[in-house]
Amino acid sequence: MTIVKSLRSTICVHSLAPDRHPSPSCGFLLRLATMARGLKKHLKRLNAPRHWMLDKLGGAFAPKPSPGPHKERECLPLVVMLRNRLKYALTYREVVAIVMQRLISIDGKVRTDKCYPAGFMDVISIAKTNENFRLLYDNKGRFTLHNISAEEAKYKLCKVRSAQFGDKGVPHITTFDGRTIRYPDPLIKANDTVKINLETGKVVEFIKFDIGNIVMVTGGRNRGRIGVIQHREKHKGSFDIIHVTDATGQQFATRMGNVFTVGQGTKPWITLPRGKGIKLSIVEEAKKRGQALKAAA
Repeated sequence: MTIVKSLRSTICVHSLAPDRHPSPSCGFLLRLATMARGLKKHLKRLNAPRHWMLDKLGGAFAPKPSPGPHKERECLPLVVMLRNRLKYALTYREVVAIVMQRLISIDGKVRTDKCYPAGFMDVISIAKTNENFRLLYDNKGRFTLHNISAEEAKYKLCKVRSAQFGDKGVPHITTFDGRTIRYPDPLIKANDTVKINLETGKVVEFIKFDIGNIVMVTGGRNRGRIGVIQHREKHKGSFDIIHVTDATGQQFATRMGNVFTVGQGTKPWITLPRGKGIKLSIVEEAKKRGQALKAAA
């Protein structure tokens, strides 16, 4: 702290002296004096991800997600989920009171951190109301809490990031939500999808990443769309491109890293949200709204 104060005083003396020109080192000293150290503990509301759908006039700050299995820009904090989406709380303090009663479970584990980062495919269970939700994307690329049955809440799908050998030749796979599973099936490779039992944490089944399987897009401008893989373009040293066709026959392309296999063939292993991942154009949405208004009149 004393070094920073001395640097700032030196910069002020250099800048206030009328007969001296600032040296090139003044800019470096200014950057050094104002350099941030450590992790950022706050998040401005205007800088929060758009898919949180927070209003701009609701305050200056947004909940800062805690470190966890999902990235900051690809998660939904527990406080936003309970207060803004499910409407089970009106204020931040009410959310704290709810989670401290150990009523909220994510992927079968009780979570008391009000800023815990829930992400894609996570299963949220509320013991008091016997409700189960799966966190998915809607056809506009926003997080949606899809209501599921108690039987479906027992498992989740995970995309395999890598399959490799660890210490002493132990094979293991790593998933997109930070799981490490030892001694998996030798046929499981990167980009495949595994079905995990949340009670035991073991792999029950797996889906190969192959042409003809149904997928959901989890990134890019097509996030939330659902379709069947038609073709894969391989580009050495760059991103592979996946061509997908949705239920209406529209084709689109996205990077391989944005594709998540959710079923074998055209049959998904999970229930899909309303809309079935079909993205309408601006004109089609306007026509749909007009038809709804006419029907209501």
